[in-house]
Amino acid sequence: METALFASFSSITAELSPISLTHFLATTVLTTALVLYFLLRSKSIYLVDFTCYLPPENLRVPASKFIEHIEISGIHDKESVDFQAKVLQRSGIGSESCMPVTVHEIPSYSSLEATRKETELVLFTVVEELLSKHNINPKSIDILVSNCSLFCPTPSISSMVINKFGFRSSIKSISLGGMGCSAGILSISLAKDLLKVHKNSLALVLSMEAVTPNGYNGKRKSMLLPNILFRMGGAAILLSNRKQDKGIAKYELQHLVRTHIGSDDQAYESVFQQPDEAGHVGVSLSRELVHVATKALRINLSELGPLVLPYSEQLRYGWSMIHKKLWFLPKQKAIYVPKFSKALQQFCVHAGGRAVIDGIVDSLKLQKEDGEASRMTLHRFGNTSSSSVWYELCYLEAKGRVKKGNRVWQIAFGSGFKCNSAIWKCIADIDRTERNAWSDSIHSYPIDDDAPNVTK
Repeated sequence: METALFASFSSITAELSPISLTHFLATTVLTTALVLYFLLRSKSIYLVDFTCYLPPENLRVPASKFIEHIEISGIHDKESVDFQAKVLQRSGIGSESCMPVTVHEIPSYSSLEATRKETELVLFTVVEELLSKHNINPKSIDILVSNCSLFCPTPSISSMVINKFGFRSSIKSISLGGMGCSAGILSISLAKDLLKVHKNSLALVLSMEAVTPNGYNGKRKSMLLPNILFRMGGAAILLSNRKQDKGIAKYELQHLVRTHIGSDDQAYESVFQQPDEAGHVGVSLSRELVHVATKALRINLSELGPLVLPYSEQLRYGWSMIHKKLWFLPKQKAIYVPKFSKALQQFCVHAGGRAVIDGIVDSLKLQKEDGEASRMTLHRFGNTSSSSVWYELCYLEAKGRVKKGNRVWQIAFGSGFKCNSAIWKCIADIDRTERNAWSDSIHSYPIDDDAPNVTK
């Protein structure tokens, strides 16, 4: 039998010409090489490092200065001033948060040039710090994604950065606008998708919101709230899909889930830029905002939960849902809320305001400590919009909370209405003494954020 098979194989190979045999062997080697390449190539997205903007002390806006400023400026009537003072007192924002220089002027003013200067100050600073820290040549950046919701100049913000640092002409650059406070995670999602296509690449993500052009001078209370909550800030994040960067990276992206419930009118209108009755343009924050955020989070969790939760928590939640639907079983008080703390160790909830933070922490049945980074970021820096989740991660690093192997959950909310989640796994030993935006004040935190703001 073996002799017959050998004779048959010999006859086949004998019929092949030398060229055909060479083609066959070459095709086999090439196919094997391609299979090995696709099997062994890195599919991971690494967070090499990030930097958060630290405003100079002369731009601080203590509560007393904020109220005195709007009183002297004469823009707002007494009812509007009293309302802003009352809300600021309970906002959870401390005396160290900052606003751009033009907002300190009396009267404050807004212009295209002033807004561009604020944007350049924030982004040029964080990009310079991040690139110089790792000795990265700007021409080695392959992808640039920037986001700023309410300032969309021509040339774009990404073009401003390219011009300043001399990025190469083949860079893939994108500027996002109008995406709200969730745009930071959305930008990470876009960069991740681009890195999946462009191998062996570095991506730079820039997140900020311009405060200069967005002051509201009318009387509508829902539109006065952003005056109180938003402060200047920004972040630069360096991502990579290169294998050699795994050794220097801090985190690896594990999951990213995006939710958009804009088809619901209440959600769509919960954060809305519009003119008031007198023609003053501002952003309105509706009373239903916390409810909308909770709804968006619930939908987001339905997709995120199966990706991160242990089977025991998934089964308990599933049984809770079945129990509710079966009429012959005793009624339960509420649907079981999975314990995400069993799968995730650190939490960065967007510092949109005290009510938002408390509402999300309560909805997830987290401990008060799990919301500490968000509350302290709100106190120290205010609502910095899309960059707030990076100030929170920066806080956790400065406190020495993030350990190798920990998983960090960033939760961002924004107009539209959107809820975005990113799960990062820490793959390095984080040095808590490494200088960052919290270094000068971390020894003073946490503070009692339930106490009234000190107006001095």
